[in-house]
Amino acid sequence: MRVVVGRIGRPHGIRGEVTVEPRTDEPDERFAPGAVLIASPPTERLEVERSHWHSGRLLVSFAGVTDRNAAEALRGVILEIDRDDSEEPDDPEEFYDSALVGCRVRTVEGADVGEITEVAHLPAQDLLVVVGPFGEVLVPFVEEIVPTVDPAARMVVIDPPPGLLEEPTD
Repeated sequence: MRVVVGRIGRPHGIRGEVTVEPRTDEPDERFAPGAVLIASPPTERLEVERSHWHSGRLLVSFAGVTDRNAAEALRGVILEIDRDDSEEPDDPEEFYDSALVGCRVRTVEGADVGEITEVAHLPAQDLLVVVGPFGEVLVPFVEEIVPTVDPAARMVVIDPPPGLLEEPTD
């Protein structure tokens, strides 16, 4: 399964180093020297030569990208990996987006809320985008609201605060 792990930002310096916006909870593993990433577009492979954190930003050098012009050509490129479907995060309280998308969502009382279509990663928190009888609902992905996540059963249980689930208006 192909999974997005980051997006290349602007160049840093004159030797081909770029900033990377990580889209993974495992940036030190995914951007370790020797890691091979798929650049999309174009669909080519980039090998990490070096990576380090500087002022809160992830800086990465790729093999063959040796100057600022080559680094600038990569700006906006999405970085992906081929991940084994059976791979799971080390922390049992973490979930890959691919394990959540497609799960049914019910309230603690058993009411059907719909299906997760996306996990939105916002600066403040992650949101589950659920589409169903209430229209599109953005559910904050925090333990108080989402007490049960069972990817094996393809089920997520939520305890919605007042006002989160409202009937759609025409």
